[in-house]
Amino acid sequence: MSPLLFDVLWVAGSFVIAALFCGVLLPLLKRLQFRQNAYEDAPQTHQKKTGTPTMGGIVFVLVLVPVFALKDLTLVEEIFFLVAACAAIGFVDDYLSIRSGKNRGLSARTKFLATILVAITFLRWTDQSYELFPRDVLFHSGSYALIVPHWLWLGLGMLAIAGTIHAVNLTDGLDGLAAGTMIPPLLAFASIAASMGLAAPTAAALSGVGGCAGFLVYNRYPAKMFMGDTGSLALGALLSGVAILTGEMLLLILIGGVFVAETLSVILQVTYFKLSSGKRIFRMSPLHHHFELGGWPETKVTTRFWVASTVLSVVGWAVVR
Repeated sequence: MSPLLFDVLWVAGSFVIAALFCGVLLPLLKRLQFRQNAYEDAPQTHQKKTGTPTMGGIVFVLVLVPVFALKDLTLVEEIFFLVAACAAIGFVDDYLSIRSGKNRGLSARTKFLATILVAITFLRWTDQSYELFPRDVLFHSGSYALIVPHWLWLGLGMLAIAGTIHAVNLTDGLDGLAAGTMIPPLLAFASIAASMGLAAPTAAALSGVGGCAGFLVYNRYPAKMFMGDTGSLALGALLSGVAILTGEMLLLILIGGVFVAETLSVILQVTYFKLSSGKRIFRMSPLHHHFELGGWPETKVTTRFWVASTVLSVVGWAVVR
């Protein structure tokens, strides 16, 4: 079987698993009353989303289970730990929000510290398998490689994981936005990992692609199910973990440019609001709400962000080819 056909079948298999699991999960979430509470500060059009089943992002952990069939067990265990642990943090956050009746779960500080702890564990675990991936490499293309001291790699790795996780979390604000935006970056890193002969990161990224596509069957507009923090934290962990294991940590800034823009919009908005005594740069942040309040339909915002993610992923992929 050709590598390309194997990759296609792997994505297709993950898609089927995700779509079927979501079909079973949806009525269960309704029965358990695991329903979304819309943010009070979100646009008024979002209030109708209250009551939609959430926490469907657990599917992104499920689609990684078949990756354990690979021989490269050490890297598989590390990736699975990173994704599952971050999904667990998101699950607790979602559960607390549901039980409180408001979109208020874990504090931002608690989530950040928890993800940092998971990131430290993941990165230290990879030290035991340093010969299997380009450790201490932030970026490489052809014969060029940007190598840094191990302590700096660890520090930047923690920031990359925590930053990506929370950037994806901020992006998860419209039907299908986070899942669809995630597919091109995962495809790009899957291709990079495959070219390096890294079986586990390749399969993990492809599983994420299939999982996102299968989830979109239920999450596209109008969404029947949301991923919740369970899903957004898991996807952020998967993307950053694969980027680190391919030695392309810095490429996250370009390939994950949509997530970066969403995060920067929040940082700029909050900073300017404080410095200018209440003035704003954007109509609302994160960035997708700015376009919404500018009159764009939700579906237009989502598809434009998908296109932007695709373009950035192709450019990033081309940079290292």
